[in-house]
Amino acid sequence: MMLKMKSITHYEQWLDIIQQEKNLLLFVKTTNCSVCEGLFPQIAALESDSTFPFYVVNAAEVPELAGQLSLFTAPVVILMKHGKEYARYARFVPVQEVIEKIQELKKWEE
Repeated sequence: MMLKMKSITHYEQWLDIIQQEKNLLLFVKTTNCSVCEGLFPQIAALESDSTFPFYVVNAAEVPELAGQLSLFTAPVVILMKHGKEYARYARFVPVQEVIEKIQELKKWEE
């Protein structure tokens, strides 16, 4: 199952998503961020093994979301469980730890 990370383009869309989705992953990037560009495909590749959707947002384009989630750097990976933040990794994102947290969320869904 190959999924594509869905883009969040405005804050209201984010509010709808966290109401609708039980669990999700949010990848936060910003413009001209080479670390973001390098990490994005690694995180995106994890979606095919996940039972919940992945979203991507450019913090520079949706500043309200950046403010609400206290995003002061990029990249940031946030895992949400029932509308609440479950795990957050900023700047130096350990992909293996993200995989482990995704596995934990999958277990709770079973």
